[in-house]
Amino acid sequence: MGTLARALLLPLLAQWLLRAAPELAPAPFTLPLRVAAATNRVVAPTPGPETPAERRADGLALALEPALESAAGAANFLAMVDNLQGDSGRGYYLEMLIGTPPQKLQILVDTGSSNFAVAGAPHSYIDTYFDTERSSTYRSKGFDVTVKYTQGSWTGFVGEDLVTIPKGFNSSFLVNIATIFESENFFLPGIKWNGILGLAYATLAKPSSSLETFFDSLVTQANIPNVFSMQMCGAGLPVAGSGTNGGSLVLGGIEPSLYKGDIWYTPIKEEWYYQIEILKLEIGGQSLNLDCREYNADKAIVDSGTTLLRLPQKVFDAVVEAVARASLLYIQPMMGAGLNYECYRFGISPSTNALVIGATVMEGFYVIFDRARKRVGFAASPCAEIAGAAVSEISGPFSTEDIASNCVPAQSLSEPILWIVSYALMSVCGAILLVLIVLLLLPFRCQRRPRDPEVVNDESSLVRHRWK
Repeated sequence: MGTLARALLLPLLAQWLLRAAPELAPAPFTLPLRVAAATNRVVAPTPGPETPAERRADGLALALEPALESAAGAANFLAMVDNLQGDSGRGYYLEMLIGTPPQKLQILVDTGSSNFAVAGAPHSYIDTYFDTERSSTYRSKGFDVTVKYTQGSWTGFVGEDLVTIPKGFNSSFLVNIATIFESENFFLPGIKWNGILGLAYATLAKPSSSLETFFDSLVTQANIPNVFSMQMCGAGLPVAGSGTNGGSLVLGGIEPSLYKGDIWYTPIKEEWYYQIEILKLEIGGQSLNLDCREYNADKAIVDSGTTLLRLPQKVFDAVVEAVARASLLYIQPMMGAGLNYECYRFGISPSTNALVIGATVMEGFYVIFDRARKRVGFAASPCAEIAGAAVSEISGPFSTEDIASNCVPAQSLSEPILWIVSYALMSVCGAILLVLIVLLLLPFRCQRRPRDPEVVNDESSLVRHRWK
């Protein structure tokens, strides 16, 4: 089955970006992925004598199962349905209670980073922040951390405190948290969140992977499976005014009511970002005919914290040319910022270092991040509709005879190794520099010997001998 699975394709027919002329038939934007297998809809099991650990041994759990009891409390999966607010342009966020007594904040859900951070000081673009002085359970860890994103960065103090997720868990968990005291282009006008929840792997955590991530702490303390799933219901169409769309973040399980049909899984190629493998890209049913390694240069990731579909520059240029040739407009409505007319933007943007499946694409699907089995799953989302018509679909399998056996460039996996090499070289250079400094600081000791009047050993004596 493994050999067969590697030869399958999963086209994500992303029509949520497509606005064709009325007389033209809508042509899908197709993004084939290499997949492992199709998983049929699972029926909630009848409670039996098996233990919860046995029932969840495969790393997955249904949200319709009875609450999972653990030493830390019960996880109420059904309460997690519709626990998100937001849209693709401003991000999807989750309500959290932090500290003792609890302070309520709205936290952006980001699968493209790994740090959990909240505003720790007032900012002109946010309405509240976490005041560590008011929390009796906050403990500082005594160091700072700086995190940089594609757009924006922040610096904060690292500490730990109790966190509660009202829509999902009936108990609190002790987690690492950074309180942001300085930022640049991170908090933006119009946002409704004041913190960020990074759900990627610990490899990306700053200042190092030794800092346990929020989700790793939750898996351990709440005794939930190492899997979460997301449904974002903007369908590429932000609401007007100050309202928001809904969504669901199911931590530890899969909710059957949030998807239709089968779940198709694609392997996670490397556990840092949720890196997957793109096989090819089609516009209006026509392949771009690029080397499949171009689509994965230098990585292809699933990132809820990025708004658009971002493509490597060479792929982006080919897409623009194909769209123009097909007379199609891949545009997305965006917030008008008080304007009296509709405003649109191109739903795809160029990238210098990755293909990024962002929120605009994810809104068409129910996405499962199955970390236990090292795979990402996609299923059709019932909320991804415009005027009653589905804006996305999944189909397959198809032959991959014309596709290379491996579309992931070797260099895409090298960045963590480069970090290690860089740190090693820095250590060596530091040691050499330390030795040089010590040598310079040590007093130069020279034993003076009796001068031989006939030995010419400096310029002055040379002059004297010349005068003899």
